[in-house]
Amino acid sequence: MIKKITGNPLLTALTMIALFSGGLATSCTAQKRAAQTKEKGFVSIFDGKTLKNWEGDPTYWRVEDGTLTGEITPSTLLKTNSFIIWRGGEPADFEFKGEFKITRDGNSGINYRSDQLTDVPFALRGYQADIDGKINYTGQNYEERKRTTLAYRGQKTTIPPYTGENTPEAVRGHVKKNAWDGLTVTGSLGSSDSLKTLIKSEDWNTFHLVIKGNHLQHYINDILMSDVTDNDMVNGKSKGLMGVQVHVGPPMKVQYRNLMLKQM
Repeated sequence: MIKKITGNPLLTALTMIALFSGGLATSCTAQKRAAQTKEKGFVSIFDGKTLKNWEGDPTYWRVEDGTLTGEITPSTLLKTNSFIIWRGGEPADFEFKGEFKITRDGNSGINYRSDQLTDVPFALRGYQADIDGKINYTGQNYEERKRTTLAYRGQKTTIPPYTGENTPEAVRGHVKKNAWDGLTVTGSLGSSDSLKTLIKSEDWNTFHLVIKGNHLQHYINDILMSDVTDNDMVNGKSKGLMGVQVHVGPPMKVQYRNLMLKQM
């Protein structure tokens, strides 16, 4: 309700114009933001209230304060990494963005174009945007349960076609020091240590994954952290499941919010 304004007619008119203009500006701003969101094609895949379209072990995953929360406690230590999996589809080319916060001893990651294992509960195998509380690995491209590191933070890499025997044992034989021995570094995005200073510890950071064809880019706080061109058509995947992880290790907590997906 607007109070009746009395007094000088000119001042009354100017006040009403100011009120109208302020309301109009607020309305225009809201409409502009809504239009921009719609134009970009991003849709929310987590409502902040329920785990609708998400499936994981409730021992480790819940909704807390509007966030998708994963937690390991001293009484719930893991033997294998556990994911909560998005059941809304298997994106191929897409952009995925949101925010995360992780405790110092935490280890997590965002998997995409992944397969779900049948012999391990809530386990995914595939590309991962790595996230950890000590910021040793955050931003790199790590392939869970397969080729391991495809690009460390700060690297632009190309993965050549795979010509070896197509068995898990043969593929694993090409992993050296937890990295794929075939990767070729083709450029630098900055040193890992300098990029690390742009990532906040135990606070909210943004992520943005840009996944198009065989080109995989991981951004943290709007800074490109790793860039992979994957020419390995044997081990690489063009589509698959998405999920987020709690990792084997000490007690930890990770939270995700404002999860927005645009499929192309």
